[in-house]
Order: sequence, then C-alpha cells, then structure tokens
Amino acid sequence: MTKPTVESLPYRLCVGVVLFNHDGLVWTGRRSDIDAEGEGTGHWWQMPQGGLDEGEEPRDAAFRELFEETSVRDASLIREATEWFAYDLPPDLVGQSWKGRYRGQNQKWFALRFEGDDADIDVLNPGDGHKPEFSEWRWEKLAQLPELIVPFKRPVYEQVVAEFRDLSAA
Repeated sequence: MTKPTVESLPYRLCVGVVLFNHDGLVWTGRRSDIDAEGEGTGHWWQMPQGGLDEGEEPRDAAFRELFEETSVRDASLIREATEWFAYDLPPDLVGQSWKGRYRGQNQKWFALRFEGDDADIDVLNPGDGHKPEFSEWRWEKLAQLPELIVPFKRPVYEQVVAEFRDLSAA
C-alpha cells in the first residue's frame, strides 16, 4: 500500500474566534509550551480556534471552543466570515499532527463581542476541565495579530484581519 501524499490528505474543519472587547481590541492567548493541537510547540500568541465535532455547526463550535479555551460564556455574535480560510502545515509536522490524517486546517472564523468582565477569563483552568492551551492572555489590536502567530498560520491571520478590520480599534 502506498503512503498518501500530503496533497491527497484532507483539511481538518475548524473554527476560529475573533473576540472583541468594547474598546475594539481582540483577545489573544500565549500558547503553552505544549503540543496542544498537533501544531508543534512554541510560545506564540493566537486567537481561540479548534476542530468541529461530528455533526456540529460551525457557529456552535465557535462558542464551544471559546469556552473550552478561555472559560468565556458571555459573548455575542457580531459576524461570520464570508468564506473559509485554509492553511497547510509545514512538511515536518504533517506526519506528526493529528495522527497524520490532515494536511492542515480549513477554518471558518467568527467575530464575537465579549460581554463579560476580564475576571471571567481563565486560561489556566478553562471551561469543562479542558487542558490549558494558553499560559497567559491580553487584549491586542487586530492588525498586530499576524506578527504574533506561528509563521505558517500568518496568511490566514492576514485574511482574518482583512475580514474584520472594520470592527477593530485603530
């Protein structure tokens, strides 16, 4: 049996959340130095994101992932991205990440408004007892986020910035 090529592997369907506060800043978390989602280790910053469960609607997955990674429940939908954004894993991670089943992710992004207090955010003890993916967090300007993410995800973050730029702080 022949080993599948990277190009023949599917993309993992995922969601991403751009969580805006009332000042137009965006939530970003510093990844723990663990291989939380099969994307390698490192101390980069990113927004909440994760895979869709079987049969789950992307909008529902966005709220679930937000809670599982930040403990935030008090958020409302502003807007859904008009399209899906995909990225490929670097070749050295393809065989390691997600048990070698995917070549990367195809993500649907959602802009949400944070309606709670900063004290509601808990990345060290996230919702539903999930393993922490972040070691710290902060509010950041949306335009800064591509510079903070791991390089292979940068093009997706640039698309997310373009999609939701009108919602952000200057």
